Amino acid sequence: MTKNSRFTVAVHALALLAIVRGKPATSDYIARSVNTNPVVIRRILGVLGKAGLVETHPGAGGGSELAKKPSDISLLEVYRLMGNVDLFPMHTQPPSEDCVCGRHIQTVLSGVFSEAQQAMEHVLDGLTIEDIELQIEELEESGLCEPC
Repeated sequence: MTKNSRFTVAVHALALLAIVRGKPATSDYIARSVNTNPVVIRRILGVLGKAGLVETHPGAGGGSELAKKPSDISLLEVYRLMGNVDLFPMHTQPPSEDCVCGRHIQTVLSGVFSEAQQAMEHVLDGLTIEDIELQIEELEESGLCEPC
């Protein structure tokens, strides 16, 4: 699983835990919603648990629950927990120093990419798991999405 999808899966799992609040969710249940292997979910829940966002209770009747209110979990926090990812990776090979564009493109793009990263992080910092939960519930109520 790529680091990019780890963030998406983590937000999915947290939103699902917010929606089923009060009922522990097993990794199998979450994995069915995400359409992935439960091992993937358990790894992500482990990271979220170490950060204090999720509590997991083993055994019969066990499962995972949010350890914090959904309104107290920012998407930026989750993004950083799942590992910062370069949104726009640079060339895999250094560009040619013999070309004016090749000599300077990475310097120019580094500035552009840095601004884009900051803008994205600003947006994520303004959103919470509760915001995601509410948007999902609005879609469900509007009938625009198919039930599981």
